[in-house]
Amino acid sequence: MNKILVFDMDGTIADLYGVDNWLDDLQNDRVRPYKVCKPIYDTETMNELISRLKEVGYKIVVTTWLAMNSTKEYKKEVRKAKLNWLEEMGFDYDEIHLVQYGTTKADCTRKYKNVEQILVDDNEEIRKGWSLGRTINAKKDILKELEKLLKSA
Repeated sequence: MNKILVFDMDGTIADLYGVDNWLDDLQNDRVRPYKVCKPIYDTETMNELISRLKEVGYKIVVTTWLAMNSTKEYKKEVRKAKLNWLEEMGFDYDEIHLVQYGTTKADCTRKYKNVEQILVDDNEEIRKGWSLGRTINAKKDILKELEKLLKSA
């Protein structure tokens, strides 16, 4: 492992915000949006890029927040739904962190010293707070950015 790619889920690879009434569902402890959201990118293309990045030494990490102000039971349901979604999409990760809303994402992988870490996230504030390397804005075409990483590997 010489580099780590840290992927957010919601709004980055999973189109949670494209699900009708997603916010109402989350506020009422319904996991439906996590189960029915579509991938933002073509899964075959994404999975191929992830596989190739792993071949050249990248560790793939998913670090995603749970719903804000949720109960212990709802957090458990959300964790299960997110894990199932990743499995259904064939997203091949090496490590996953399903953490409390607002957790500093860098804290989840800070243990990897002297390894460049690249965060892929749709939230500008989170990208600005990332202290472990560079970031990729998931509101742009991340497939092109992943291809650039492969070319420079």
